[in-house]
Amino acid sequence: MRRAWKTVLLATVVVACNRGGTSDDAPEQAVGFEPPVVTNASAPVEYPAELFERGVEGTVLLHLFVDAEGSVVPDSTRIAEGSGEAALDSAAIAGVVFMEFAPARRDGVPVATSFLQPVHFRQPSRAGEPND
Repeated sequence: MRRAWKTVLLATVVVACNRGGTSDDAPEQAVGFEPPVVTNASAPVEYPAELFERGVEGTVLLHLFVDAEGSVVPDSTRIAEGSGEAALDSAAIAGVVFMEFAPARRDGVPVATSFLQPVHFRQPSRAGEPND
């Protein structure tokens, strides 16, 4: 019997806001800035069953835009870095509609922001291991 396994989404969000500035803006942004945080109780992205059974793993880096209410703006979603497996990339994109976020905050006030969100597809025995 085939089962669709879920991915492990890291609660850590890599922040790379797209403000049109240079990397010199990063320290300024970090002061008083809290990135969005995934709030789903379980991973909202399904591991493609065939790839899971074959032991195929990978990481997809998504570029997302979350509004001040914590909702992903779907038209803004794109792959910043693919996994090398089209089915994993597609599964990550398909799962975005089910992702829930606490919004980013600047000085305690909810704000819209763009950021990078990794989606890790790992076998359960390797779920806690770092990326290769």
